[in-house]
Amino acid sequence: MKPKIIISSLDADRLEQLLESLPAHAFPGREDLEAELARAEVVDSKEMPPTVVTMNSTVRFRMESSSEAFTLTLVYPKDVDASGGTISILAPVGSALLGLSKGDEIEWPKPGGGVLRVRIDDVTYQPERAGEYRR
Repeated sequence: MKPKIIISSLDADRLEQLLESLPAHAFPGREDLEAELARAEVVDSKEMPPTVVTMNSTVRFRMESSSEAFTLTLVYPKDVDASGGTISILAPVGSALLGLSKGDEIEWPKPGGGVLRVRIDDVTYQPERAGEYRR
């Protein structure tokens, strides 16, 4: 059973435009991301609960298989930087994070088989919570 996910209308629009701009098989996991977007509850940015992972949120999460913890900012592919502090929405873990809330866990397909189990420990920064609705 997958947890409920919430995304902002701005993120939904931008992600749909991104997916439309990419070739059909541009990245593994495209169908999984599209399925998540289709099942998401879409809300206005000003109505976003403060503990939900949105685009440009910084999130502390754990990979359950290794208990390894990460703190990364979920970004669009054009915003990935070399510092290692960002993760693209097109990466399998990036797609899994979108729309989850603090405390949620999800199993997500890995390219090549198997699944990742991801747990959200905290959303340390969320643009909507900071009043940044057009980031």
